[in-house]
Amino acid sequence: MSQNKNAENEVTIREHVYDGIQEYDQKLPNWWLFTLYITMVWFVIAWFIYYQTPIRTLTDHERVDQHIAVIEGKKKAELEKMLASLSNESLKEMSADATHTAAGKAIFETKCAACHGINLDSKLNGVTLPGLPLNDTEWKYGGKPLEIMKTVTEGSPDVTKGMIAWKTQLSPSEIAQVVSYVLSKQPQS
Repeated sequence: MSQNKNAENEVTIREHVYDGIQEYDQKLPNWWLFTLYITMVWFVIAWFIYYQTPIRTLTDHERVDQHIAVIEGKKKAELEKMLASLSNESLKEMSADATHTAAGKAIFETKCAACHGINLDSKLNGVTLPGLPLNDTEWKYGGKPLEIMKTVTEGSPDVTKGMIAWKTQLSPSEIAQVVSYVLSKQPQS
């Protein structure tokens, strides 16, 4: 019986040698095998839950899209609210207010002056810029304050021949400030 126990405890050596190393033929430890089996089972369960059931959570891309949709909805609601509260008279009153026109001038100089010029004359050092002059009484898409605001917000009907829509880059209050600045530079009639 003692010989039988010694036979069980003997380490067997494989017959081949690789890079000068002779391998022992031993079983892997049980803790290692259990870890391997548990991870295999966990993978199958996780795969099934994630891909085959509606329980899975949103991806980062889907979460970002949801947040952008919420922000766009708020901006659209703010724009509609502002447009409902604005009138030609209120925009003219804003153009007489120095705080609105100063804020509008700052925005105009950073966003609009590249096409319409610093002086609103569509010229830069004698070179004609692509935008139309804004310091005269001629308006291509309407010269009333709300029409000007619509043009700034929505852009020209044909973007290839006119202005882009600024509603995606400027808030409604910033658009109103730019319009008030432009109106403040109009010749008094």
